[in-house]
Amino acid sequence: MLKQGLELKQTQKLSPLQIQTIKLIELPVQELEQRIRREFDDNPVLDDDAPVRDGDDESDEPKDISIDEIDENDPIPDYRLRVNNYGKDERPEYNTFSVKESFTQSLQRQLGFRNLSKHQRDVASFLIGSLDEDGYLRRDLDTIVDDLAFKANITSDYDEVLAMLKVIQEFEPAGVGARDLRECLLLQLRQEKQTPAVVHAERILEDFFPEFSNKHFSRILARTGMTRDDLKEALERIVKLNPSPGAQIDDTYDDQAQQIIPDFKLEIVDGAFKLSMPRFNIPEIRVNRRYAEVLQQAQGSTDRKQKEAATFVKQKLDSAKWFVEALKQRYNTLESTMTAILDYQHDYFVDGDDAHLKPMVLKDIAEKTGFDISTISRVVNSKYIETHFGIMPLKYFFSEGLENQEGEEVSTRELKNALRECVDGEDKGKPLTDDQLVAEMNKRGYKVARRTIAKYRDQLGIPKARLRKEL
Repeated sequence: MLKQGLELKQTQKLSPLQIQTIKLIELPVQELEQRIRREFDDNPVLDDDAPVRDGDDESDEPKDISIDEIDENDPIPDYRLRVNNYGKDERPEYNTFSVKESFTQSLQRQLGFRNLSKHQRDVASFLIGSLDEDGYLRRDLDTIVDDLAFKANITSDYDEVLAMLKVIQEFEPAGVGARDLRECLLLQLRQEKQTPAVVHAERILEDFFPEFSNKHFSRILARTGMTRDDLKEALERIVKLNPSPGAQIDDTYDDQAQQIIPDFKLEIVDGAFKLSMPRFNIPEIRVNRRYAEVLQQAQGSTDRKQKEAATFVKQKLDSAKWFVEALKQRYNTLESTMTAILDYQHDYFVDGDDAHLKPMVLKDIAEKTGFDISTISRVVNSKYIETHFGIMPLKYFFSEGLENQEGEEVSTRELKNALRECVDGEDKGKPLTDDQLVAEMNKRGYKVARRTIAKYRDQLGIPKARLRKEL
């Protein structure tokens, strides 16, 4: 049986301007500059070149005009599109960068110098393409033989694949083509001058790798007859090896992806904070004279083609208006959020001392600014500030808090710094257990549980006590 009825629902829909503003807020400054440039490329009625003054150019080319110069009777609302903080580099997308040789290209180039048959070269090239980003071959050779047949139509066998892998393992960087960490370290040692320390290191990795991994040094000493000094020198040599040879070659062509450009700059002038956004720029947007004339000619006209052309121009101008308004809202949102963070963490920004960093979560800044937590999250993500003590990600200033023994709330970052100091100052011959670290933290005035120590230790990448042991 069908029933028909009325149901009242309250829904919230975002306007196109709000959606565009949200998307722009998420962008870090270098991506924002690219987005602005793309808007100019996509919108034919807009020109961002500096206007030509009368007398400066004798050509008859029509000059661009400000949108404000369009007839006031035009239905398009007046708005200014100028922000006077345009950076020195007016075309940042034209910055030059050197093209690097990728990891795979480096290996293929070295392969080209080897005297191999075409068939061998094809097998070796397939192997190079099978290496992971760290330079390891993680798949067994029998599987590679099958892949060669099914994916590349190359007939081979285990022995030939192994022989070509040995060729690749002679390439730079040393250790490339290894099938596990042990083989990777051994490949590097075998390319070095065979000093006593290197010889001992090779023996440890070949015969006592489990004992080495678990730092059972007493067993190694008992079974090898090495002295403690011999073992110490060998371990020091192993520690200097590179466990990820593939990662030492930058495999990217985009410097911008690696380069951090701060969105904010903080200076202290006469004891007061001065916040700026030097790279945030909106060039003066000027309407191409030809399109402005289309609008003016369409006023009062009954010509259908002129009306259609005017409608097209009007749509493009409305699009520009929304875009620039979204840019302005982005600027105001970022400025308000960063100002609130500066106010909340005032003592920290004076000297950059982590001990002065107060516990702060997204909700705290949302309450100070009146923005949603989701908006604050978008502002904080992928944004940086340049201070007198370094360039910092905005995420760095947010952390939860715990109470110390005086009942004062301290940030988790302060606790982690204290924990690292405890570990750095311990006797590496007898590293502190988690229970002992709890006691050390209590001596420093921090109330923490053992599970908290274990959690923070993992987050800091600090191994367990047994794995921190040194001779």
